Amino acid sequence: MYMDHSATSPVRKEVFEVMEPYFTRSFGNASTFYSLGREAKKGMEEARGYVADLIGANNDEIIFTSGGTESDNIAIQGIAYKLNNSGKGNHIITSAIEHPAVMETCSALEKKGFEITYLPVYEEGIIRIEDLKSVIKEETILITIMHANNEIGTIQPISEIGKIAKENNIKFHTDAVQSVGKIPVDVNELNVDLLSISSHKIYGPKGIGALYIRKGTRLEPILYGGGQEKDLSPGTENIAGIVGLGEACRLANEELEKNIYYLTNLRNKLIEGILNSVEKSYVNGDIKKRLPGNVNFRFTGIEGESLVLMLDAKGIDGSTGSACSSKKLTASHVLKAIGLEDVDSHGSLRLTIGPENTEEEIETVIKEIPPIVERLRSMSSIWNKDDSLWKDNTKSCDI
Repeated sequence: MYMDHSATSPVRKEVFEVMEPYFTRSFGNASTFYSLGREAKKGMEEARGYVADLIGANNDEIIFTSGGTESDNIAIQGIAYKLNNSGKGNHIITSAIEHPAVMETCSALEKKGFEITYLPVYEEGIIRIEDLKSVIKEETILITIMHANNEIGTIQPISEIGKIAKENNIKFHTDAVQSVGKIPVDVNELNVDLLSISSHKIYGPKGIGALYIRKGTRLEPILYGGGQEKDLSPGTENIAGIVGLGEACRLANEELEKNIYYLTNLRNKLIEGILNSVEKSYVNGDIKKRLPGNVNFRFTGIEGESLVLMLDAKGIDGSTGSACSSKKLTASHVLKAIGLEDVDSHGSLRLTIGPENTEEEIETVIKEIPPIVERLRSMSSIWNKDDSLWKDNTKSCDI
């Protein structure tokens, strides 16, 4: 029972089938002029169209990258250096719960003299528009706020943020790695200038992604090579991966509404089942403004890592948070940002479901978690159900 789709997803059979010829038969370099190269380029450009269609963009506004991390770096550093070198300013606004690909990029820029403002997200895990407005200044050149969080699944008011950015002549980037293919994403409705995509979150292969760059947006290159992908991601294109991403986008677009309905029902069933059967259990982040397939629970008095291992023994795959930081012993920066103490952060469990998960699997998870939590609490030195420090669960199950 795989329930860690925010970490990665399996490659769909349909995706693998369209990729296979580009490993063995249509393996040409897309930069060459003979028929094998033209064949590879044709597959690449068809895939570019599928990516563009999924997010309401034009084909020539899509470049291919090695994944979400490269897309984020090209977007953020590219805008930062371009505008700073032009004397426009050095101030960047982001949120306190960004993916490490954004957080670490901003941290690196900070060391080079850029000023970074990290907006708070409060208990619900969502920024407040008035906070954003209050920190904008003349030197602000970029706002980078993720569309949906990879740990707690909360969805940010991207369209409103984009309007504010546009009104103030500020470039706006969103990391949409977790949202593209899972909820409606239209770059024009969202008012974004740049948007990052990753293939392996939507049943495509690993090692490939894309970056949407609105026409007229200029970036300083941060990589140098053969000039591919508008000089921004220069290197021989991963044609098989690109074709796989394109097919994954085509299928996601085709099945979007059906999957949203299905996953929302499964998610709500899971939330209600756990909150009703485990005392002092909570949902981290806003209970409604979240991705259809994302649930992040908190169980007072236990260690999340132990819960993950015991679920694994039952054949259930979940996680404590971001796969990119799961080996770190420190508490999640996302859970800290929503106000949790370290002891509570360590008692969290992320379950992210996909269209292949079934209602029967959800029922199994609801059945297996309560006795595991009870066992862990019986061994815990921090659990005392009568301790007044532990608050009763006041989160509503009305979802």
